[in-house]
Amino acid sequence: MRFQDRREAGRELAAPLVERQRLGLLADPVVLALPRGGVPVADEVARALGAPLDVLVVRKIGAPFNREVGIGALVGEEPPVFDERALTVLGLTPGRLSDRVDAERREARRREELYRGGRPAPALGGRSVVVVDDGLATGVTARAALRAVRAASPARLLLAVPVCSSQATEALAGEADEIVYVYRPPRFEAVGQWYDDFAQLTDDEVLRTLRAAHGG
Repeated sequence: MRFQDRREAGRELAAPLVERQRLGLLADPVVLALPRGGVPVADEVARALGAPLDVLVVRKIGAPFNREVGIGALVGEEPPVFDERALTVLGLTPGRLSDRVDAERREARRREELYRGGRPAPALGGRSVVVVDDGLATGVTARAALRAVRAASPARLLLAVPVCSSQATEALAGEADEIVYVYRPPRFEAVGQWYDDFAQLTDDEVLRTLRAAHGG
């Protein structure tokens, strides 16, 4: 199974969520996209649910030898969440990663300010919150996102992704009330392999989607 692009993936993902809403399992929902890639997916989900769309800026903390290898993540001013197993295997400590943490926190602040444009963050307490990304590989960024949302006391917390690895869903058990996905392939190497079009999004594309969602 492959998705043409993130929009198609979002429409596929929306179907099981709409069914949960019909059954009364998603009362007063709000959809939070993990930018950038999760934004078009979440936009389709929010439209189908008739729910407000917003963003939750999460920054991956990469390994010193390769920034694409995620060994941790952070949200806003929250303490970073690390993959302790990865740290042990690589012989790293949080202290040795302090410069990388500081850099990613600065970028998170920049994106938060840019994407919100002065708009306050949505109130999440007592609501059904659906956190959406374009896929789930290791789960390190999703873990940080879910913990940040959980601290806001939602009534129900779901993580929704079009495609995910078995390893990640098992690792995140207990972080969300439910993980909803379209496809969990037996062999998983990278999120992009399940999309025909997996082009990187720009800040301008994210802003256009958010402005449209907020009537701007």
